Amino acid sequence: MKEIRFHGRGGQGAVSASNILAHAAFLEGRYVQAFLLIGAERRGAPVLAFTRIDDKPIRNRSQIYFPDYVLVLDAELANFVDVASGIKPTGTIFVNSDRDGESFSFNHKAQTVAMDVTSIALKHGLGTSTSPIVNTSVLGAFARISGEVCLDALLQAIEETAPAKPQENVRAAKEAYEEAEKWMTKSNIKT
Repeated sequence: MKEIRFHGRGGQGAVSASNILAHAAFLEGRYVQAFLLIGAERRGAPVLAFTRIDDKPIRNRSQIYFPDYVLVLDAELANFVDVASGIKPTGTIFVNSDRDGESFSFNHKAQTVAMDVTSIALKHGLGTSTSPIVNTSVLGAFARISGEVCLDALLQAIEETAPAKPQENVRAAKEAYEEAEKWMTKSNIKT
């Protein structure tokens, strides 16, 4: 089973990202769960969402405490939320940031990857400069870096479930996937 935890702010699409990722894995014939942890329900407040993906039925209904992947939609959250909490030593933390992954000093042994996907989302008209909606861009990069879902399934899931601007979201995810491919080649990383 693969467990993914999303850290975002209200309005960035963390909950939608969790649902889209689950839908993509479902399209590939896998078992999934997607859910959120309800806290302060206001735009800009920290949000937690979760996705589980497995090849067999998932019986666990608890919150995800030891994720394989952590996706941070807003790098500023790392300043006051322990986004690395419980990450498996073999896990990966993906941070949406224009900073290098090594500049984040998380207390863990997991790999940290950072890419600026905000610029991709804004290029495709997803949100505004003060409130970008980066969920599908993050998912595009995640799909390439993790290999947990294929691009075709992700793009189909976005088309079918994106709450708004499905074609713009598809293009943003695809561009982020391609940028992640370039980043991996440059960094000499293989999945």
